[in-house]
Amino acid sequence: MKKIAFTLILSLLTLSACAQKYPDQRPAPQDRLFVSQAVEAKIAEVAPQLTNPKLRWMFQNCFPNTLDTTVHFDEETGLTFVYTGDIHAMWLRDSGAQVWPYVELCGNDAHLQTMLAGVIRQQFTLINIDPYANAFNQGPTGDAGDPDETGKPQDPNVWERKWEIDSHCYPVRLAYHYWKVTGDSSIFDELWLKTVNNILETFTVQQRKEGDGPYYFLRKTDRQLDTKARVGRGHPVKPVGLIASSFRPSDDATQFDFLVPSNFFAVSILRQMAEVLSEVNKEAGLAARATALANEVEGALKKYAIVHHPEFGDIYAFEVDGFGNSYLMDDANVPSLLSLAYLIPSMASDPIYQNTRKFVWSTSNPYFWKGKAGEGIGGPHIGLEAIWPMSIMMKAFTATDDAEIKACMEQLLNTDAGLGFIHESFHKDDASNFTRPWFAWQNTLFGELVLKLVSDGKLPVLNSIK
Repeated sequence: MKKIAFTLILSLLTLSACAQKYPDQRPAPQDRLFVSQAVEAKIAEVAPQLTNPKLRWMFQNCFPNTLDTTVHFDEETGLTFVYTGDIHAMWLRDSGAQVWPYVELCGNDAHLQTMLAGVIRQQFTLINIDPYANAFNQGPTGDAGDPDETGKPQDPNVWERKWEIDSHCYPVRLAYHYWKVTGDSSIFDELWLKTVNNILETFTVQQRKEGDGPYYFLRKTDRQLDTKARVGRGHPVKPVGLIASSFRPSDDATQFDFLVPSNFFAVSILRQMAEVLSEVNKEAGLAARATALANEVEGALKKYAIVHHPEFGDIYAFEVDGFGNSYLMDDANVPSLLSLAYLIPSMASDPIYQNTRKFVWSTSNPYFWKGKAGEGIGGPHIGLEAIWPMSIMMKAFTATDDAEIKACMEQLLNTDAGLGFIHESFHKDDASNFTRPWFAWQNTLFGELVLKLVSDGKLPVLNSIK
């Protein structure tokens, strides 16, 4: 009995010490914007399995961060507006990624499912307001990041009008996943069909077969990548079947407008779109149009996106222009070259992807950094020698080697600056020098990664971290 009592006291003291060292960083329950019983149950299920106290702490802080701090669900309209975090606007890309890992949990949580359907309908609504915009206000407030010239007056609902292919991909990916998990096809109504037509039209125009199209982007700025060359149209591209993206997922301007990772992403969601149109909407014509576009882009990628590297062999370029020019690099923001096997799991078996994966995680990639605090990919958006944890997470998501996974997780635990959250970026030599203390996408992505690793039987790897 004395031994049992001593063990119990020791356990309580250990828990108390952990609580003092790792205090709960979540908002008080009454201050959380949205509460899901399924999400709370998943946290309660997984957290005790994580023996590393800091990993357990960060998982508990990060996984619910989108729900706790960014989800604004309107019960009356059924729409859900999702902040990106410290910027109170809704990015189509970020919002689709932020709520993604919650979809798997909504089968036993009707409230969560309704909220997620609200995100999807909100995204469709926003695309139909302006198919070229990437970020939107919560209503027609007229707020804007900067006054830009883009070929038309900016709608007061629009925060920023940067044309990015992935702004259309993430909502379709989310809707398709939601449908597959829940079986709820009610989201594929007339609003969806209008959205499909806008996406297909925008993608087709941005193949640039009939000239540059109506969109351009000019901003008075001291940042080269916040505006486009050639009076806003970007450098010329040869119409070879690829889709032009004026900006990257980082919201930086492309150098060559055929952004390869985003074109791969477009192929994937066009096939998902065609499946929904065929099975749910019985719209054979629209489904055929989506499939034909996917086939054309896929064929063009095989012909124009592959470059032979002297060290790594055949790899995918980051950007091409159809004239034979290419940009060999990778940016941390998803979709990236590294993230292709995360977004499109079948690409993991592609030997050209595997060559590319080695290339981007090397000093041959001009935006790969390695320093005292860690190693990873950044990009020109933040500046020199800034590593994005998102790249480390994408490496872990696409890794098959346990040692590689463990190394990634150790870096993530050691670069939070002691705050228990994942930041936008940190300096390669000093993790306390970071950007954006509140970036919900990266926080929730960390939780998603932990859940995937547990699901994949990698709990022993996580628990081997000291």
